[in-house]
Amino acid sequence: MRLAYFDCFSGISGDMTLGALIHLGVPVAWLAQTIAQLPLEGFDLTARSVWYNGIAATRIGVEIEETHHHRTFAHIQAMIEKSRLSHRVKGASLAVFDRLATAEAVIHGCPKASVHFHEVGAIDAIVDIVGVCLGLEYLAVDHILSSPLPLGGGFVTCAHGVLPVPAPAVLEILKGVPVYGGDASIGELVTPTGAALLTGLDAEFKAMPQMRIDRIGYGAGSREVADRPNLLRVAIGEPLHCAIEAAEQLVLVETCIDDMNPEIFSYLMERLFEDGALDVYWVPVQMKKNRPGTLVNVLCTPERRMAVVSRILTETTSLGVRYHDVYRNTLVREAVKMQTVFGAIQMKKVSASNGQARLVPEYEECRRIARERNIPLRQVYDTILRSVALAEQS
Repeated sequence: MRLAYFDCFSGISGDMTLGALIHLGVPVAWLAQTIAQLPLEGFDLTARSVWYNGIAATRIGVEIEETHHHRTFAHIQAMIEKSRLSHRVKGASLAVFDRLATAEAVIHGCPKASVHFHEVGAIDAIVDIVGVCLGLEYLAVDHILSSPLPLGGGFVTCAHGVLPVPAPAVLEILKGVPVYGGDASIGELVTPTGAALLTGLDAEFKAMPQMRIDRIGYGAGSREVADRPNLLRVAIGEPLHCAIEAAEQLVLVETCIDDMNPEIFSYLMERLFEDGALDVYWVPVQMKKNRPGTLVNVLCTPERRMAVVSRILTETTSLGVRYHDVYRNTLVREAVKMQTVFGAIQMKKVSASNGQARLVPEYEECRRIARERNIPLRQVYDTILRSVALAEQS
């Protein structure tokens, strides 16, 4: 698992986050070209090096042609959903905007879909949010952690006039998040976009964990802060004693069937596994005219998608299938051979998240032994596990 730890000693904003990711190696030109797929025209994304208290950082700039173009949440949602961005980036970007829209709807007492974002809906904020989600995917970040957030103090001027710090939207978004205040002279440290990025991306708020740091990036804010460098520090690395594999992109293929001989399902499952399916399962469903049917779900790698689709359309009565990208994390496991009362047995050694390991007998091995010795399969499992436990104690 690849972690990103956000050290928010000067708070967080959208441009600081994007600047930190660019400092970590996300190419600016690639970001601009990819964001333009939304489609989103009339902007230019730039990045330059700046120094705060001798620390080199990246400050981004978003130059836009249009001025004061308000957008509703429904408009932004449609723009992102219709884009050619990856499934992961779309989902993450929409989750962040949903946080913002939900907060604004509560504060202003209006439907979420009709919320006008004002500054948040402007091109520069869309670039920040989508750019951050793209950058995290580019850097292969699986999980985000963050320090508690300093909220600052004083007042801030926005589209609705002068508001207290933290702004109402920030406070609404950060319900349940560990925060602390500051002197009134500090001003705003956490913006609505910064707050929505962390909460929308399911950041875990805690002290820096035990981890092996690979790279560190600094993103610069756009104003001076009196008592500290206005920077966001992001460290990327691997947790120590990690028992979870990095996220793996797979494809979930599915179709609904209500007019097929049920005996065919068993044969279909065998052939799908031969075609490279990683998992196959059936779910009972109610279909049109309340007919009972079966939802066929097949998990496979992108390379095996066409083989799975072809098998379903060839072997079943289905007229079409659906598929979409999914992501999965798995525990680290390795194949081992263990000596038991039945001889050497093939097993899986699975490392749990708490650092402990457990041994799991392979089903086919246990099935073979049960048939050869004419004993219950459950007894084979119990005997193997007992003998392994005794061997480990001796």
